[in-house]
Amino acid sequence: MSTFKDSDDYDYLFKIVLIGDSGVGKSNLLSRFTRNEFCLESKSTIGVEFATRSVQIDGKTVKAQIWDTAGQERYRAITSAYYRGAVGALLVYDITNIESFNSSKKWLSELRDHADSNIVVLLAANKSDLDHLRVVSSQQANELAALEGNMNDVITQLLSDIAQDCLLLKHLP
Repeated sequence: MSTFKDSDDYDYLFKIVLIGDSGVGKSNLLSRFTRNEFCLESKSTIGVEFATRSVQIDGKTVKAQIWDTAGQERYRAITSAYYRGAVGALLVYDITNIESFNSSKKWLSELRDHADSNIVVLLAANKSDLDHLRVVSSQQANELAALEGNMNDVITQLLSDIAQDCLLLKHLP
């Protein structure tokens, strides 16, 4: 189990990118994890935003540099440059929007074109509070997760910590 701590002292520094279509909740995920804030009326990210948070994992302090990328097509050339050097990616889709889920393979392809081949990816089903409006089944997510991905225990734990308060997670094995 991990605990959170804010500090400039750390044992490891990991770059994490949040990817997915516009409107799936990446910015709120970032603000929830780094500032414990949530805004119902958040606006689309232009380019990228960045925040950090340190987490204790197995007795080590891990500092996460989290890059929130814009989901709009017009920013794709800019945001893909931020994939370089990332050790983890949280691929977020909205459970109430099938198109955001269908775009997951496109996001994975782009990530693999521009990121390290060993990047750890977690598929995150966001907006679980709107389960009554769900159009993407857990089975669909599990099937995608079974086909794609790469995992590493420490980075997986970090990504899980980032998402634990506001997402259902599906690991991409």
